[in-house]
Amino acid sequence: MAKYLKRGRDAALRAEDATKVRNTVEGILSDIEARGDEAVRELSVKFDHWDRDDYRLTAAEIRECMSQLSARDLDDIGYAQEQVRNFAQHQRAAMRDLEVETQPGVVLGHKNIPVSSVGCYVPGGKYPLLASAHMSVITAKVAGVPRVVTCAPPYHGKPAPAIVAAQHLAGADEIYCFGGVQAIGAMAIGTKSIAPVDMLVGPGNAFVAEAKRQLFGRVGIDLFAGPTETLVIADDSVDGEICATDLLGQAEHGPNSPAILLTTSEKLARSTMAEIERLLTVLPTADIAAKSWADYGEVIVCDTLEEMVREADRIASEHVQVMTRDPDYFLQHMTNYGALFLGPRTNVAYGDKVIGTNHTLPTMKSARYTGGLWVGKFLKTCTYQRVLTDEASARVGEYCSRLCMLEGFVGHAEQANIRVRRYGKKPIPYGTAAE
Repeated sequence: MAKYLKRGRDAALRAEDATKVRNTVEGILSDIEARGDEAVRELSVKFDHWDRDDYRLTAAEIRECMSQLSARDLDDIGYAQEQVRNFAQHQRAAMRDLEVETQPGVVLGHKNIPVSSVGCYVPGGKYPLLASAHMSVITAKVAGVPRVVTCAPPYHGKPAPAIVAAQHLAGADEIYCFGGVQAIGAMAIGTKSIAPVDMLVGPGNAFVAEAKRQLFGRVGIDLFAGPTETLVIADDSVDGEICATDLLGQAEHGPNSPAILLTTSEKLARSTMAEIERLLTVLPTADIAAKSWADYGEVIVCDTLEEMVREADRIASEHVQVMTRDPDYFLQHMTNYGALFLGPRTNVAYGDKVIGTNHTLPTMKSARYTGGLWVGKFLKTCTYQRVLTDEASARVGEYCSRLCMLEGFVGHAEQANIRVRRYGKKPIPYGTAAE
């Protein structure tokens, strides 16, 4: 039976926090709906201390940001973007249009059609998270999206050069410098200066995630996202230092980022907890990571591998780092996760920044029913049908007529009947089922 050596913050308190966020976001979105650019500007001044007449960056501003980066910086960005692009292209190639003759004279098919316009949010108020530009913009462009808009908040009072460079090199068509709920609302609702998009993607803080949730339906979204989550599954084949490092590496994202250790070794569990306390004395981001660990960190000791799989699927974490003697056991048996990182040679930071898989992943247990952002999220798989012969239309029509009448849909039945009469030459009385 699973034993907790450490638990996180009470669920009721977490729910109370979520209610406050929901009410705040609802008011902001209503204001943007009513006042458009004026509301966006006031919100940008209030939250980002950033004021300008037009928040879209000019070509000259983009060039200026690019010039502030070293050749090494640009080369590193290029390397990361090439990995993301390469994997996305392989994913796209796996998604094929289909056309098949399912019975004589009846052809069915589907086409994968890109969404027309996408708004990509790139977080950057606390950290300049340029990797989010790779993950969203490149993947959308590989899918064939014609118009990709990006929004990122200012960093230290001006556009973040690295984020701007990443957005531009990834292929963004419009680059705006403002963030938060006002960015999400402006892209989805539209203003006089920003045409609305059809879909929103990208990670963000609790307010950004809630804005996407409230706007879902009006626009599409990639997924419902909450704070970054990490789950480390380990046995005594590794040590406490590497487990602690991988837990704190994600806990530094924010003060409410869950970091959980799941292990069959109580010795490793206690060693990891001790290493976390030690590393928090030297980690530059310890003020954030320590709060996250205190409020949302958990340590769970299990008896068997099977029990660890059950617990891991219950947790359904965004990131799952597996460091055991047989990491493939979890690849074969786990079903609820955003992304797996198998073996101690890899880690969540590789996936977050550079290796090529997408880092926008399901949180808050949504891994139970969805995967993360990928090229297929930007494609609509739309079906079509074609009936080639009179005989086929009459044959299908007879079945359709009877099934429609079975449901009481006479008008539907007549759509079938008129074709049975014309193409099958059968005199069916109006409003009756075909014989």
